[in-house]
Amino acid sequence: QVQLVESGGGLVQPGGSLRLSCAGSGFTFSSFGVRWYRQALGKERELVAGIGSTGATTNYTNSVKGRFTISRDNAKNTVYLQMNSLKPEDTAVYYCNANFLYQKYWGQGTQVTVSS
Repeated sequence: QVQLVESGGGLVQPGGSLRLSCAGSGFTFSSFGVRWYRQALGKERELVAGIGSTGATTNYTNSVKGRFTISRDNAKNTVYLQMNSLKPEDTAVYYCNANFLYQKYWGQGTQVTVSS
């Protein structure tokens, strides 16, 4: 059974940090690129960051460059999103997506709220 499970979301004050995790099972996780998306209330889902299957390549949307870091541990079938210097505009549901050729899997999402 294929599963992709996000965790680590929560409520944090502006300037704070969170680390999100995306754990995969039921497929060859190390062959898949993984992307983090987010969707704020009333807005379209946007791509936040991505990482290649080996971790050698990463990319970020401009608004999070220098604040967010994506990484992966294929021994643990997990991708992480370290989020620092969080801003209220980072508030959203964060989803991870694993993709390889025609295969695409989504997690259920984890809520991140940045508020004082």
